[in-house]
Amino acid sequence: MRINEIIKSRRSVFTNQFSGEPIPREQIEEFLDLANWAPNHLHTEPWRFQVYSGNGLKDLMSHLAELYKKYTPEEKFSQAKMDKYAKRVDWVSHAIVINVHYDEKGRVPRIEESNAVACAVQNLWLAITQTKDIRGYWSTGSLVYTDDLAFWLRLQDNEKCMGIFYLGKLKEDAIQAHSTRRDVSEKTTWID
Repeated sequence: MRINEIIKSRRSVFTNQFSGEPIPREQIEEFLDLANWAPNHLHTEPWRFQVYSGNGLKDLMSHLAELYKKYTPEEKFSQAKMDKYAKRVDWVSHAIVINVHYDEKGRVPRIEESNAVACAVQNLWLAITQTKDIRGYWSTGSLVYTDDLAFWLRLQDNEKCMGIFYLGKLKEDAIQAHSTRRDVSEKTTWID
């Protein structure tokens, strides 16, 4: 695939569209190597990846379920959503916790470090998009930003979780969304 085709075909694919078939570790390492080439100021390379599979994935999903129960008000609680955490163990091959490691010397504004991590995730996403059967989903939300999860992940004071990137092989009957974008001219101002 050419890069413009890869960019335009990149999609979020929900974890229930994954088959549970394992992705070889070497392939995950290759994806992460491409993520590692994201642009960043002063070569701080602020991205940090924690890769969960097998029992590690079960532990992560169990902990997220506990946090969901703890942080969700009773009137908004959904047992179906709670159950999804356990089901993800069967659906996904790997979960990559995406963390930002802010420069200890403070030489780079934190927002720029976070932006660099987002670029690394885009590299990861484009790398998997060029495969025929592997897809991903970057999950964020209030739980990933809690101090409880940061403690469980053993993050340092200068680190923050930016989400969880789920990887999986597509089911044979997976439904992949098609997407469109409004014309870029609607979002562009030219100043001569």
